[in-house]
Parts: sequence; structure tokens; C-alpha cells
Amino acid sequence: MFRITSVQNPRVKEAARLRDRRQREKQRRIIIDGARELIRAIGAGVRPVEVFVCRPLCQGEEARRVLEILPQTGTELMEVTEAVFEKVAFGNRGEGVVAVAETPAADLEGIVLPGNPLAAVLEGVEKPGNVGAVLRSADGAGVSAVIVADAQSDLYNPNAIRASLGTIFTMPVAEATAADTLAWLRRQGLRIFTARVDGAVPYTEADFRGPAAIVLGSESRGLTDVWRAPGVTALRLPMRGAADSLNVSATAAVLFYEALRQRGW
Repeated sequence: MFRITSVQNPRVKEAARLRDRRQREKQRRIIIDGARELIRAIGAGVRPVEVFVCRPLCQGEEARRVLEILPQTGTELMEVTEAVFEKVAFGNRGEGVVAVAETPAADLEGIVLPGNPLAAVLEGVEKPGNVGAVLRSADGAGVSAVIVADAQSDLYNPNAIRASLGTIFTMPVAEATAADTLAWLRRQGLRIFTARVDGAVPYTEADFRGPAAIVLGSESRGLTDVWRAPGVTALRLPMRGAADSLNVSATAAVLFYEALRQRGW
């Protein structure tokens, strides 16, 4: 481990640029801010390229744990001052560790579904925090894979990583177009259920016990007509108040856990 004290250090500047999507795509790297997220990334086989460590901020149990793990990865460690850490960190949680890693592969063909799978699809969701929240619920409910279709932000946006609590690394994920996703779901033999304000079938009447996919759209535009295809069942959630829909992550949690209930918990 060597020490960096200047915010003008070239490696600090390069890491700080990863807060911008264009730089993440250009460098083909991502930033992982947070001890829990980094532990889960390493456990899933993501090897950091470099890690910035601010020891005075590493007070939590998970931060201390990640400091024990990192030497085993062979990753280059850089001890930094609090000022330098603030420069590279995303947000203000300040757990004392920020890693740079190569962007993990996320393509449909890399997903291997288990028997009797339950897949989730997010089409055109704008906010990466919502993507991360859906991933967290999917992890909790035992969803087999999450596919982000026609993404409005990059899958490994730091907000998505943080909102997922690092489950974005442990969950099989992919990015694709909506058309390619629909074709892939059909090749996998999954029954396809969409969540729509105008859905004809109450969600409690859907049969999620067999191989299935749950498709959710953006809050502002909903799902595109790609999902009005033959064999696709549109579901609705009851709304008893003034609003006509829930936040996409709340809708996802309701449907995922209904599927889990039907599958015997």
C-alpha cells in the first residue's frame, strides 16, 4: 500500500471521472463505493483494479472486514487522506473504501437459468436507484435473473450499485433491447406477465408457480408496445387512492413476493 495525499494525483482524477457515465463507458470501468458492496463484489468474482483506503473512516465492522479480504485479492491498495477520499467517493456515506473495477459482463447469453426460474425485466427505467432497489427485492425474493431492457442509465451506475446493497454483483443480470429480451424469454419457455395500469388480470390471479417472467416499465411512460405481444398477460395492482400506480420498485416487490408465496416460500 502506498500513500496519496494530493487531490491532483492523476490516478485520483481518473477514478473521480468514473462518476460520469461517459467515462465509465470509455474506461470500461466502474466505481464501487462502500464496504458491503465491495465485499459482495469480491465474493462474486469481481476483482478490483485498485482500491482507495482512508483508514480514519474505516470504523465499521464491514469496513474492517474488507480490509482483511483485500490483501488476498492481489489488488493494488492506495492509502489516501480524507480530502482525497472525498474526491473519489460517490455520495457522502464515507465508509473508507472505494474500489475501481472492470465493468462485469452483462449479456443475455451469459445467464443460465435454474429449473423453474422466475426472471424479472425492467424496461426503460430512468432512475438507477430504482434499478438497484428492484435488484435488492429480487435478491430477497429469490428471483433467478434480472434483465434491464432499453436502459436509460448504465446498469452499473454507482447509484444502482448502492441501492442494490451490492446484490447487483451476486444476482445474474443482463442488458439488452426489449425485442431481444422478449425473444430470449420465449426461447427459455417462460410465461410472461407484465405490470400495467390497464392490466386485465388482478395480480393475485396470476399463476407464478411455473417458469415465469415479470416485466415492469418506467413510471413515466410504462411499458412499450413490444410487450403487447401474443401470449403476454397484463396484470394490475389495485389502487384505492388518488395515484394510479406504485413506484416501480414497490410494484416489483409486491409481484416478486406474490410469486414467492405461490412457490411455497
